[in-house]
Amino acid sequence: MSNSPSDPALAPELVEGPGTDPLRPSDHADGTREITQPQLGFVGWLRWGWRQLTSMRTALVLLLLLAIAAIPGSIFPQRTADPNGVIDFQTKNPDLYPVLNGMQLFDVYSSAWFSAIYILLFISLIGCVLPRTKHHFKALKARPPRTPARLSRLDDHAETLRPVAEGTDAGASAAHIVDVAQAQLRKAGYRVERYDTAAVGGRPAVASVSAERGYARETGNLVFHAALVGVLISVGVGGGLTYTGQTVIVEGDSFVNSLGLGYTSFNPGRFVDSEALPPYSLTLDSFDVSYVPVGESGQGMAGDFSANLTTREPGQDAKEQSVRVNHPLDMAGDRIYLMGNGYAPTITVRNPDGDVVFREDVEFLPQDANMTSQGVVKITDGLSDQLGLVGFFYPTAMTLHSGALTSAYPALVSPLLTFWVYAGDLGINDGTARNVYALDPSEMTLLAGSTSDVAALQLEPGQTVDLPNDMGTITFEDNTANGGAETVKRYVSLSIHRDVGAPFVLAFAVIALLGLLAALFVPRRRLWVKAVPADGGVRIEYAGLARGEDPAIAVAVADLQRGLETALDGEKA
Repeated sequence: MSNSPSDPALAPELVEGPGTDPLRPSDHADGTREITQPQLGFVGWLRWGWRQLTSMRTALVLLLLLAIAAIPGSIFPQRTADPNGVIDFQTKNPDLYPVLNGMQLFDVYSSAWFSAIYILLFISLIGCVLPRTKHHFKALKARPPRTPARLSRLDDHAETLRPVAEGTDAGASAAHIVDVAQAQLRKAGYRVERYDTAAVGGRPAVASVSAERGYARETGNLVFHAALVGVLISVGVGGGLTYTGQTVIVEGDSFVNSLGLGYTSFNPGRFVDSEALPPYSLTLDSFDVSYVPVGESGQGMAGDFSANLTTREPGQDAKEQSVRVNHPLDMAGDRIYLMGNGYAPTITVRNPDGDVVFREDVEFLPQDANMTSQGVVKITDGLSDQLGLVGFFYPTAMTLHSGALTSAYPALVSPLLTFWVYAGDLGINDGTARNVYALDPSEMTLLAGSTSDVAALQLEPGQTVDLPNDMGTITFEDNTANGGAETVKRYVSLSIHRDVGAPFVLAFAVIALLGLLAALFVPRRRLWVKAVPADGGVRIEYAGLARGEDPAIAVAVADLQRGLETALDGEKA
């Protein structure tokens, strides 16, 4: 028979189950016992998820994600800020546009994915700030900690022995020394607390003061995070109450702040009531612009722009005000910016019977620095066929060697207007929205200009020429004949912006900056002074302890020692 301990006959405890092996604890779990894992449950998982979401690490990651998510907003045009840019992108990229639009890259700041990051960051910051605020409030009410029994164990420590006169009570001298130290520390902005002990068992009495300051560091940290929450709230709520619109006003015309009357484009926030916009009106009296004269350095460059307006608000007298670049006009809470300008030739079209079928000031869009401009005229009724004219305006017309026309100077020196003429279907009968500054000639016939056999129509101010195919006449009106200062009217493009949250964002940003400065530069430190009667005098100990990085803690201890000794020496003198 084998004497091996593995033999069941000799070592029955190895097979009788757990807890029978004297070399194992009674609660040891081996392969014969099933281990039951703790179950978190629904509430437990919620608690775990909340702790993960409200950790500072998660808040920092969400803040980084928010910054990354905002990048597409600076790459692609946004509908709220540049609706015309979105339309232009769609025109130039018809295949890519549906994909990007489906990803909400033209509405980044109101997209579902940006809003999700935004809301999670908001919740995470609140979850971080509230518990820390509660803990900090308790710390502010707590007393400074007791003076350590052995100050010499601290790295920043100093010790002196101060003699006392014969017959003087050393214990009273120690208490007086600590009184002076306490007054100095309180004057330096420390919270102080006395921790004196009476003589016990032959040991001398000990007088000490504990001081601490730097709670403004944590206060600044909390203020910084609370201000970030304020910024998020201001951006979210303010964005819903913000609207941006664009309008074009020709000299002599007016704009009324109403959605159905004056805006060429309007992008409201989700909480904006478009039917209750603040009432006011703007009339463009004149547009002043100065150009560098010919022959001087930088000739033709614009020196200054000024749109001179007459503004009216209900219950107030009309005011004469101006809008210049970087100098917006404030009206009833709206801010009005000057975005662009150009020429608006007055064009009249008559049918063969001499009846006026079209008369408007047509805005021409500048194409270069010398104000060579392009515009479109669309005539839907009154002629034998729909008519489309693509016009080119030259404020100072000159002919190049190639025979092409261009403008040599942006001011009105020798204005000239030319037209390519198309007849046919303008493509507006089916109700499809069309760009007023562009003409689709795919369903039209070219009658004059471009590649046709008929030269483009050319007109000077006050001149009338015949349209092709005896369709009528077209006149380039001279504005001076109607009392205008220039032969051709000017127009301005204005951006009207209302941002309710901007002042609050600025205020919270300043508060966040101040809180961050306090969190970075206010040191958190504790100082102690202890005086113990000793043979022939009083032994004074100084010590300091930094909470976090504080390279000046040793200097603070030395300054405390120097100040106290100076004060005591002054008393003796």
